[in-house]
This record gives sequence, structure tokens and C-alpha cells, in this order.
Amino acid sequence: MAERDAGVHGRGWTRREFVAGAGAAAAGLALGSGAAFGAAGARASVSRTYARNERLRVGLIGCGGRGTGAAVDALTASDGVEIYALGDVFPERIDSCRSGLEQLPTELRQRVAVDAKRVFTGFDAYKGVIGSGVDVVILATPPGFRPGHFAAAVEAGKHVFMEKPVAVDGPGVRTVLAAAERAAAQRLSVVAGTQRRHERCYLEAMERLRGGAIGSVRSARVYWNQGGLWVNARQPAWSDMEWQLRNWLYFAWLSGDHIVEQHVHNLDVANWAIGATPVRCTGMGGRQVRTDAAYGHIFDHFAVEYEYPGGVVVSSMCRQIDGCAGRVEEVVVGTQGVMVTASGRARIEGERPWRFEGEN
Repeated sequence: MAERDAGVHGRGWTRREFVAGAGAAAAGLALGSGAAFGAAGARASVSRTYARNERLRVGLIGCGGRGTGAAVDALTASDGVEIYALGDVFPERIDSCRSGLEQLPTELRQRVAVDAKRVFTGFDAYKGVIGSGVDVVILATPPGFRPGHFAAAVEAGKHVFMEKPVAVDGPGVRTVLAAAERAAAQRLSVVAGTQRRHERCYLEAMERLRGGAIGSVRSARVYWNQGGLWVNARQPAWSDMEWQLRNWLYFAWLSGDHIVEQHVHNLDVANWAIGATPVRCTGMGGRQVRTDAAYGHIFDHFAVEYEYPGGVVVSSMCRQIDGCAGRVEEVVVGTQGVMVTASGRARIEGERPWRFEGEN
């Protein structure tokens, strides 16, 4: 990446000229991968300094904890980035985000350039952010809104980082795929928040897998089993809509259920390791513990068997129930060994053993 940075400064390109060129490669890599989108777009669009005195303007759509964290990550990635606009359906989310950004170290805080004219609230806040003069948008609202926001950002010619999952149902997925094709045609960079694709332990493990370290992949087991998550007690003044928005993870139209919103990470690793997507699946699930109406209508556990081309089978489990054993990892079984991965760690057992020991 250092050579490319030197080339940018040597030629004196503007940020828009550079991102347009980098975006062509990023979009091509992204659309050609088995996952939603690749890491190249993030490095091309955000993680570098551009021509002197010129910065990428980043707009944040969805100012909760996840969105605020993504904004901080963008500021940390490069001193050629500034947070330029904020949008959220709830005004207090804007306030909490700004308060958090104001507590950053001086070198980061001085690149928060959000004035009153570039703060937007309500369901149309995303339109204001996209139209505010930003170069890149971060999409971090509840994922049910993601397809529409992504399509609007691409239509406006913006580069995009969007949190996972990119959609919660079939129509949403098709909207995202169509917008992705338009993004590629416009040479835009697009990156999704499947962060395991960016972790060194995973990257090194997958490189070894591709090199034959475990032989041919025959099966896998993937898990996200944990305890329960937060819930906001319903207030008398809240409408049904506000109650659901403030508890979005418990409603399938907003989250896709936790198998989509959370377990997507592990399923993405299975697709990555196998190099394909499933051809069929058989599953079960239910509400064993979280049966109160406060938890909306999602399940608290799932178990699914996925069949991939060539007869490769993946067993998938995810659970959000307190008091049970936790397990968040992936186990890939090959003809000559086994690869075990989880956030921050990876190892291979078998004929060519290996363990990740570097900085993640």
C-alpha cells in the first residue's frame, strides 16, 4: 500500500480522482468474491492520506454504538478522513454520537467537521446525509433499512461501508445485488462489515487452507452460541413503530433474526473456506426461553444443516440463551487436517499443524 500512497502524492491526484480509480479494482474484487464484498475497497477508499489539505468527507447514517464505532474507526484509519455529516431517526442518538466523538483525542476530534446544517433526523435522514456533499457513507442503521439506503447511496455516486447484514429478506438481497452492479459500473468502492475477512488470523488460516494444509474440505461446523442481549422496556409514550425500532434486533423485518444479524459471520466463514454457497438446507429453531412479548417475535435458537456443491455439509448452530455454554467459532474438516478459527485465534491440526501467533 505504501507504493500506491507515494504514487498518489507524486501525481497530485485529488481524492475523488484517486478513489474513482481505486474503486474500479475494489468493486471488481468485491463482486467476484463469495462474500458480500472484499477488503480492498476499504483500503482503497479510506485507509490512506490524499492530496495535501484535502480529505475524504464521511457521512454516518445510523448513530448508535455500532455507527459511532465505525466513525471512530474511519478517523483512526487515516488523517485524510473527516466526519462530515450525521443522520439518525432519533435526535438523542445524534447527541450521544457527537458527545462520544467530542471525547476523542485531539488529533481525531479536530477532524469531526459536523455543523448544524449537516445533522439530519427522522426516517429521511439518510437522504440528507447522502446529499450533504460527502464522499463516503457509513450505513449502520438497523439492517432492515440497509438495501434502500445502499441503493440511494450508489445512485448518488457515493462510496459505501455498510454494516452486516446487508439485507434481511429476499427482496432486500436482490436490491443490494442490483445496486452492487451499478456500483461496479460507476467504479465505486463498497465494503461490508463481515470483519473476519479483515482479521489476520483468518487471512493467514485461509491462505494455508488454499495451499492444501488440510487437504480437500469435506465438512464444517459453525457456531455462535451466547447469552441474551439488551432489551429496552416499552414506554407508554412509544408507538408500536418506536418500540420496535428501539428493540430492532427482536423483529425479523428489522434484523432478519439473530441467525442473519449475528450468525452471518460464521456462515460467511463457511462460504469462504468452501469457496461456494449452499445449494439447500434443512433447519429448525424456536423460542424456548425468550417467550415474553418484550422479545418481539424472533427465535432464541437455531440449528441448520447446509449442503454445498460436491456433497460438502456444514452444521450450523446459533443461540441467545443465558446460562448455557458459549461457543463462537468455526471448525473446517478436510481430508488431511482440521482448521479451527475464531476472532483473534486460528489453528490447524493434522499433517501440517500451525497456530496463529502474530498481531491480529
